[in-house]
Amino acid sequence: MKPDIAVVLAAGNSNRMGGSLPKQFLELGGKTILEHAVDAFEANGNIHGIAIVSHPAWLEETERIATRNRWQKLQKILPGGKERHHSSLSAIDAYRSEEVNLIFHDAARPLVSRRIIDEVASALLHHQAVDVAIPCTDTVLQVKDGFIEHVPDRRTLMRSQTPQAFDAGLIAKAYDLALRDKDFSCTDDCGVLLRYLPGTPVFIVQGDERNLKLTRPQDLKLLEILLNGQTEDLGLPSGNGTGRSA
Repeated sequence: MKPDIAVVLAAGNSNRMGGSLPKQFLELGGKTILEHAVDAFEANGNIHGIAIVSHPAWLEETERIATRNRWQKLQKILPGGKERHHSSLSAIDAYRSEEVNLIFHDAARPLVSRRIIDEVASALLHHQAVDVAIPCTDTVLQVKDGFIEHVPDRRTLMRSQTPQAFDAGLIAKAYDLALRDKDFSCTDDCGVLLRYLPGTPVFIVQGDERNLKLTRPQDLKLLEILLNGQTEDLGLPSGNGTGRSA
């Protein structure tokens, strides 16, 4: 059984949030967003180590937060890069010589649940690639030049969250192929895997509406409501469920 390493991605600039402070350092319930995310993995018995990928300009602040929290599982604080995939690559390169699973998680999802982490770790016992996703409840439109081209069947659609987890050697191979492509672009790690190692099975763990990503200023207020458990009027489902294969 390979060790499971949580890679907390905290290198973003937070352009859509506005303000001078990156969103991972904003306060939520007396702790930073980053602290909430790392704490979830620190407290989970399935996680053997943690790496934080920080924006290079905020490495010292990340180190100060780590010192203050005394996280026992924290192994590395790594510099990220301009694009999201640069941050993933930073962790992939840092663990290339080790036989581990890498569990990539956006620091901007501070309320990831124990249940999700448990199920991702369990899925890694049988699968080399795992995503977390929730059903798409809205009708999704494929558009071009302001007009609808196609309306996909939403029963076949899900919204991806994080964590996204992989055998380290597998995701490293996918990125090695991706970096040879002059037209390479991506928004997540599963997308890289499926594009450059097509046909690779990716198991899906049921996500949770509460696993919200902080993107816009109004999301911070919603996260505060979720953190305090005041969800009766939000109409959110429980988020409990079992994984299913993709």
